[in-house]
Amino acid sequence: MEVIDVPAPAPAAGHVLITTEAIGVAGVDVVIRRGALAAYGFAEGHVPGGEVAGTVTAVGDGVDASWIGRRVWAFTGVGGGYAEQATAPVEEVLPLPEDLSAVDAVTLGSSGVVAHFALAHARFAPGESVLVRGAAGSIGITAVQLAARGGAGAVAVTTSSAERGERLRALGATHVLDRLGDGDGPAGYDVAIDVVAGPGMPAFLERLDPNGRMVVVGVVGGQPPADFGTTLMASFRKSLSFATFSAGTVAGPARRAVRTAQFAAATRGELRTVVHEVLPLEHAVAAHRKMDAGEVFGRIVLVP
Repeated sequence: MEVIDVPAPAPAAGHVLITTEAIGVAGVDVVIRRGALAAYGFAEGHVPGGEVAGTVTAVGDGVDASWIGRRVWAFTGVGGGYAEQATAPVEEVLPLPEDLSAVDAVTLGSSGVVAHFALAHARFAPGESVLVRGAAGSIGITAVQLAARGGAGAVAVTTSSAERGERLRALGATHVLDRLGDGDGPAGYDVAIDVVAGPGMPAFLERLDPNGRMVVVGVVGGQPPADFGTTLMASFRKSLSFATFSAGTVAGPARRAVRTAQFAAATRGELRTVVHEVLPLEHAVAAHRKMDAGEVFGRIVLVP
């Protein structure tokens, strides 16, 4: 990664131009930069970043000019966000509540929607036990809060240290486990939300109770073993379910409604955002190194 100068972008039809105030550093940015998703067309020259907040300074054809001057959160797609100016489709732009900072917006905007719909995808119901694997990132932190607020009978988390565990308890976790899932937790789980995947994923399938459901929302630990399905088949009589989840499969109006509600909840203090560090945009390399080293609790935010 390197910092370069490029011409200022112009918004295409149906898009807006945003002067950024804050840029979220997401796990998927790191996975793309590592080259793990090269098969999807990511190559040298890609500008990372899918989540920004700032002020609309121009609009493309077909966009209401009243957007100009408004503070917004925006999803820029699979890239383009690590910049002083970024464009986004107007349907992926949301006005910011007056009391919500740009930094908090990019900490919650994408991760909150993923956490919400992942729990829905798992058919989570009050009273059920939930395991959040890889709970120290922004998706995991939000999933812990939503499960606790949703009446979970237990909310277990995997994390790398006792200190992080205590911070997660303050957010609603009831049981803290190590990265292997060992510790004083329930014997099994109704729902597992997995941000990590990687070679250790099959062992967590084995921790599901009968009719248990695992939903994988990220691969920050790499791809799971190619034969992980044998673990499911070995537990055939438990009627386990495995699914992946991408927010891109949710209709835009539904994402918008949830994001609006979560932004409002954050302004009321009902949903907490956790910012690990705010760094200048030119320190994006340092941000990714911290992510690679597993140092981050919450989200790193870049500011121009």
